[in-house]
Amino acid sequence: MTGPGGALLVVGDVITDVVACHAGPLAPGTDTAAVIRTVPGGAGANVACWAARQGRCEVRLLGRVGADAAVWHERELAARGVRPRLVVDADAPTGTVVCLVDEGAAAERTFLTDSGASLRLGPEDWSDALLDGVGRLHLSGYLLFSGSSRALVAMALKAAWARGVPVSVDPASAGFLAELGPDRFLSLVEGVDVLLPSRDEACLLAGCPDVAEAAASLSRSVPLVVVKLGAEGALLARSGEVCARVPAPPVTPRDTTGAGDAFTGAFLAALLTGADAGRAMEEGCRAGAAAVGRVGARPPARD
Repeated sequence: MTGPGGALLVVGDVITDVVACHAGPLAPGTDTAAVIRTVPGGAGANVACWAARQGRCEVRLLGRVGADAAVWHERELAARGVRPRLVVDADAPTGTVVCLVDEGAAAERTFLTDSGASLRLGPEDWSDALLDGVGRLHLSGYLLFSGSSRALVAMALKAAWARGVPVSVDPASAGFLAELGPDRFLSLVEGVDVLLPSRDEACLLAGCPDVAEAAASLSRSVPLVVVKLGAEGALLARSGEVCARVPAPPVTPRDTTGAGDAFTGAFLAALLTGADAGRAMEEGCRAGAAAVGRVGARPPARD
């Protein structure tokens, strides 16, 4: 059953994360002791799982995986309350990310990314019927980093706007964003109503080193800009002005992987079910804090 605001449809990447938590610096050319786990991930899938964790609305996910891990990913998504629609790619394996997590005070992470099937999502995987009962469409920014998935984004945006369904986008990766180009990214997402960048992504998109100025600048072309600031919380800008800041709850970080996805999922679920943007930011910050307090990018499975 969809909630009063409709369902949330997330379109994005579904990835297998290999998380290696190590203490101290890496030792090139020899061994570095680490605790290594294989867990489900992907920015789009993570957003869907954290949105479903709120229990307020139906959450659906469209993604593409390889046959090697399709059953596992579908089971893991369903266990977290998401209704998955996974396209199984016969020619490419499921995308894989190796997450190197330094167990120092900041629990910072470095990603080695093989996108695999995830960025082969294309127009043939889209149907306007996916929007039936949907109150908000969310697009992972990773979709804009390949030609086939960019074409799907264009179709999804056109279909959503034809139905009056609002659309949000998370830029997803400052590194890939720099390769694509800020101007091109902004032209591809023109018309969305919510943009959810990280600090680095906001500054890159606006060409401005000050995050508040960057957010204000972006909000002149996107109605609502919410910048995720990690341990500093988040800020919100509208109509060229920063109009709200929300602090993050204190937490001892174990793994910062997926913290931004957690914020995005909880924020969108709250927004969809009637919360104002300030309240939705508070929900997002709480989810982000919960994410960094555990290893892996997803909330625990439902009982």
